[in-house]
Amino acid sequence: MSAPTGRRERKKQLTRQAISDVATRLFLERGFDAVTVAEIAAAADVAVQTVFNHFPAKEDLFFDDRLWVVGPAEAVAGAPGEPVDEVLRSHYRTTLAALRAKDYLPTYARFQHTVAASPALRARRAELVTEMQNLLAGALAGGQPGWRHRLVAARFTAVRQVLDAELLRRLDEHPDAPDAVLDGLAAVLDEAFAGLDPD
Repeated sequence: MSAPTGRRERKKQLTRQAISDVATRLFLERGFDAVTVAEIAAAADVAVQTVFNHFPAKEDLFFDDRLWVVGPAEAVAGAPGEPVDEVLRSHYRTTLAALRAKDYLPTYARFQHTVAASPALRARRAELVTEMQNLLAGALAGGQPGWRHRLVAARFTAVRQVLDAELLRRLDEHPDAPDAVLDGLAAVLDEAFAGLDPD
């Protein structure tokens, strides 16, 4: 009896991904604020309500991938007893490697510029950054975080935001040399993540 449920779930996931792909293309082409949910539904050949069934808000269509929100906390929770700075540095290095492997850097730059151009997306990103920070603090504490855990999480958030901004700056300056940009950023990670430890 599990097969029908499996097929339904796969169909739902395919529909969700198709909507997300269409939305991302339109947002990057025209800007987030210029695209309506109705236009996304029409382009994806689904009803508007179907879009909202999968994505409660328009901003959720843009920030579809939550890995960057939950990833740091999951990395820490999955490496108990390991030095926090090493775990978070390794996690960020893995993030950069994924961008390289997927040839995603040009899209990454367009994505970040689209966020910068939209007040709604900037506000939503701020909410997600706060969520990431709170999840990381909880993972560092293994439960209810104390002030040291919250401080380390805040420091990591600041480091990541600075590194992400530096990545974008270098990509804008050297759009034809993404590998060199990544290699240059990777070279500063040891210094950037040094000393992140709640103890």
